[in-house]
Amino acid sequence: MPMLLRVAGAALLATLCPLPFLSGAIAQNAVAPGAAFGAYQPSRTYTEQVSSTFYLPMRDGVRLAMTVSRPARGGKAVDGRFPVIWHHSLSATQEPNDGTGPFAGGFRSMPQLTDYGYVVVQVARRGNGQSFGERRGYHDRNEAQDAYDVTQWLAAQPWSDGKVGIYGCSNTGDAALHAVSMRPPALKAAFAGCFSWHKYDAFRRGGIFAQWGTGPARSVEEDMKQQPVDADPDKTLLRQAAEEHQRSTPLFEMWKGMPFRDSFSPIVASRFWAEGSSANYADQIRRSGVALYVVGGWLDELRDQGLIAFMNVPGSRIIIGPWKHCSNDDFPLVEEAHRFFDEHLKGIDTGLRREPPIHYFTQNAGGEGVWRSAANWPSAAGSLQALALGKDGRLGGKAHGERRFEVRYDVACKDAGSGPFAQPCHVPGAGLSYAGDPLAADSEVTGSGVVDLWISADAADANLFAYLEDVAPDGSIRMVTEGRLKASLRALGKAPWTLPAGVPWHRADAEDSEPLVPGKPARLVFELMPASYVFKAGHRLQITITGADYRERAREPSGLARTVRILSDPGHASVVKLPVVTRR
Repeated sequence: MPMLLRVAGAALLATLCPLPFLSGAIAQNAVAPGAAFGAYQPSRTYTEQVSSTFYLPMRDGVRLAMTVSRPARGGKAVDGRFPVIWHHSLSATQEPNDGTGPFAGGFRSMPQLTDYGYVVVQVARRGNGQSFGERRGYHDRNEAQDAYDVTQWLAAQPWSDGKVGIYGCSNTGDAALHAVSMRPPALKAAFAGCFSWHKYDAFRRGGIFAQWGTGPARSVEEDMKQQPVDADPDKTLLRQAAEEHQRSTPLFEMWKGMPFRDSFSPIVASRFWAEGSSANYADQIRRSGVALYVVGGWLDELRDQGLIAFMNVPGSRIIIGPWKHCSNDDFPLVEEAHRFFDEHLKGIDTGLRREPPIHYFTQNAGGEGVWRSAANWPSAAGSLQALALGKDGRLGGKAHGERRFEVRYDVACKDAGSGPFAQPCHVPGAGLSYAGDPLAADSEVTGSGVVDLWISADAADANLFAYLEDVAPDGSIRMVTEGRLKASLRALGKAPWTLPAGVPWHRADAEDSEPLVPGKPARLVFELMPASYVFKAGHRLQITITGADYRERAREPSGLARTVRILSDPGHASVVKLPVVTRR
């Protein structure tokens, strides 16, 4: 990652963010040195830490494992009261941060904030790690009530000053949002990354089960590798807890059995897409008064979810970097979290409130990219530019007719990563590509695009994937962003929450399902997930349409189309609309 990711102060920020409103804001509201975005480094107060791990009983008798880390001197905890930040995690013991790996320097480094006068706490959610109990679903209201109880317990301890913050990323980011939804009085701030706003849109985006994540499912042997609590050196309690975990909800089966947004899961006796989604508790989150800082990455499957949360929680902040899931490369993310918690838990003026609430990285701008700031999203005066998908394979072409492709269900991506870091890739011959002419000048796309396709197929259903790609003069292809939609769930609806202007939404309830009539044209309109990217002069924009993706799970090709036709004629105009930005 380029060194410019380490922003050195307000002056450099103004250089990297050349928008007129930003440079003016900095000139009028200068902040103290060392208190700017990406450059918050106050002096350490402590250099030692002491930790203890133990069980805390919940209201129903389930014991949650907890590690409390406190500032120390001379090997002893410092007397006094401190604000507390905590992590509702899968284990009560934080994995060591050895400076390597995808989480180095970011969320995994939060426990080092004891050096700056915080108590940092790790709590294993029920049915996970060293904790007892069964995990019912994934982020159910049992866990949310646990979060309320833990937050208030932390606030009441003799080493706590009564102010509590929470942090997390991925499943623990979801857990943080659910804690906020319970509105515990002591909770003042949440720093959450790469979470889902609505689980259906995360796990079944476009109605297609093509997401890597289904949640934790560990054997007794795997659980026994956890470090036990202090009072359990022989792991007797850990084994009892691990055996209880085996009664937890089989998550893959639960997700697979809920094809619609309103599906009822008999496994948990709930319409769990609603129960487990932060969006279902949006009013509670807004009324909580908890300050929210959202973290996302342009290479993360959940990037749109963080933006939607930001747009629906007034007063929140967001940072989106050129990162994969819960990664931050060499950006000082823990310093930014420290600044956020100092502002909201200690009342320190860090300059945070005087900055625009959005920081995002535009990939490929300038050299390898630049940081920009904005007051609103979409951030700049961009407009959706419609580009037709021509019969001749040109993006922006005018040739009318149709093109067809045979769906390849054996698609595979080499070196595309795995698990949460898996990326989409271009598979030659897997579908149809539409390439534009070489660009005469750099062209920036910032925001969400829209795919508007007319198709026909030889079956009652089809999964459609669209990829926006950058084709270099040497023919190499770089993936920029993507979107997807199951044809039978193409009915458009009005979202119950705020979306970026022009972004389509599909309710995808059971009654919305409308099978294709083989051979009959049907219109599919869906989002290209948000991006911020500059296509260089001489490069070409390309849209590729396929009928399968290697990340799909539980797919049954026997019920899906083998042949798909993309129509391009005056009565069935297939287009892609991109948020092209013009900057001064």
